[in-house]
Amino acid sequence: MIKILIADDQQLIRDSIKIILESNEDFSVTDTVANGKEVLSSIEKTRPDVILMDVRMPVMDGTVCTKYVKEKYPNIKVIILTTFDDDDFIFSALKYGASGYLLKGGSPADLFTAIRTVAQGGAMINPDITEKVFRLFSKMAQANYTISVNDKETKDFSRSEWCVIQQVGLGLSNKEIATKLFLSEGTVRNYISKILEKLDLRDRTQLAIWAVQTGVTSENIDKK
Repeated sequence: MIKILIADDQQLIRDSIKIILESNEDFSVTDTVANGKEVLSSIEKTRPDVILMDVRMPVMDGTVCTKYVKEKYPNIKVIILTTFDDDDFIFSALKYGASGYLLKGGSPADLFTAIRTVAQGGAMINPDITEKVFRLFSKMAQANYTISVNDKETKDFSRSEWCVIQQVGLGLSNKEIATKLFLSEGTVRNYISKILEKLDLRDRTQLAIWAVQTGVTSENIDKK
């Protein structure tokens, strides 16, 4: 019996996947959760063998959660199950240790095969994104995949900028960041735009990776 944890911010998706998986006697769904933070909490209680992880979730997204899961529970396998085939998401998921990357909309048979494959130590990548994965593996052979920035710029960041960076690293949306920091969404967008420009980063995914790499997500900003 393969124990599976489902993580997706849409309840309809979670419930549907659970019904599909429980139709197979080889699988047992240990829990269904709505974000990465709930994944980490659930793992301590249920210890699943495989996690089906959505990418874009509130509180903590799937790529950041994958990093935390693999650091603390290296034997738990993660399959990214998403509607997005963006290079950055593929890159982040593979970098942090995901064993599979599947696009939603595939057949139950494909999902069953992927779960069995990763549970046995293999890897499973959706055929539609195989070409992109080959490019990423090529990059892996040429670099260590750390996100590099101009350290001089970081010394001039304000406390507010560091707070925004921290929340981006935790996977929060602009709306969620605005609510938490008592700012308008427009102000948050401006902060992120300026931060990306200062650090010469392409998008918020790179910013989130950098925030995790540097430990900003777990720091007390007031000490900066």
